[in-house]
Amino acid sequence: MYEPTGRQDPRLAFMWPAFAAASTSDFAAILAKRFVNLALGADQAPESREPAWATPNTIALELKCVRLHDFSTAEQGVATLLCAPFALHRATIADLAPGHSLVAALREAGLHRLFVTDWRSATPDMRLLGIDDYLAALNVLVDQLGGSVNLIGLCQGGWMSLLYAARFSAKVRKLVLVGAPIDIAAGQSALSALADASPLALFDELVKFGDGRVLGRKVLKFWGAETLQRHEIRDLLQTTEPIGSPAFATLEATFRQWHVATLDLPGTYYLEVIEKLYKRNAIAAGEFVALGERIDLAKVRVPLFLLAARDDELVAPAQLFAVECLVGTSARDIRKALAPCNHGGLFMGRTILAEFWPRIARWMIDAQHQNLAPVSAYRAACAARPGKR
Repeated sequence: MYEPTGRQDPRLAFMWPAFAAASTSDFAAILAKRFVNLALGADQAPESREPAWATPNTIALELKCVRLHDFSTAEQGVATLLCAPFALHRATIADLAPGHSLVAALREAGLHRLFVTDWRSATPDMRLLGIDDYLAALNVLVDQLGGSVNLIGLCQGGWMSLLYAARFSAKVRKLVLVGAPIDIAAGQSALSALADASPLALFDELVKFGDGRVLGRKVLKFWGAETLQRHEIRDLLQTTEPIGSPAFATLEATFRQWHVATLDLPGTYYLEVIEKLYKRNAIAAGEFVALGERIDLAKVRVPLFLLAARDDELVAPAQLFAVECLVGTSARDIRKALAPCNHGGLFMGRTILAEFWPRIARWMIDAQHQNLAPVSAYRAACAARPGKR
């Protein structure tokens, strides 16, 4: 679900007639099916190989749906678990290349027991896995790390981390949410607008098209992978290397390899995300049931840091910052920051990694929750917000 430039492929505009047929009628389903087939079409391209990690690591645990990568430089101390997005692209978004590695930035800032979730591409026999299955797997990883972690959730891994912190509150010491869509009603982004305007029949057809899965290489066509311009990659990565230089050519090749190495998603998981998160806004509304228990975000009382991108094309900053109104964490234990970048820059931008993440790491280490930035008066406006539960 990540797109680095904010531009959509012309094929996406071509599908708007199908989006407009937002009814539950059989006609809408038929129309959606025809447009999905036209837009995606047959594709005989071979599967892309997995991109390499920039930082040496070992596999601490391997489950059916996830690998736990260990980047630790020490055996003692509280473990930090970085929950990567389970969406279109692979977890190497957190460790792309030297100078563009969140993993390296966190280690250099003092987080010596560091682990990353590497969600595995869904095979046909994984097509029925749902959100509960991935939360259960996350719980196994946390237990593997001693049963208590600092948790960092990136993008789609952010709402998963928040659900986990609410469901297993005793197992999360501090929580960092980055570019995560939590309260969809709090703001609008290109992604949330698209999901809202599209009939569920369209998403059903995407799943049927993949025989029960959402095929990443097909969905990537929507986001114009072939049209990525070199200057757009340079801006996203915030590199000073000149276009045309050998150094930039190497970095560009690494980015493009990551960008085309997509994940396939279980159809059940995908449809649950669309319906519960984007259509019903169930997390913010207090209607989300995770592993048999209704999630009440007011029970989340852990120290919390929220990092949003000012120019985010996928997640409006308000969709993340609204968490401040929903959780039970004391205002003195909430920190926020708005980074001058787009969505991908939060995880791969050289400047953001150098200026924002070391301070976040020190806040995680500091038992006194050092003050990175003053909490705004946002919470004071929560009570007046329409629809607040």
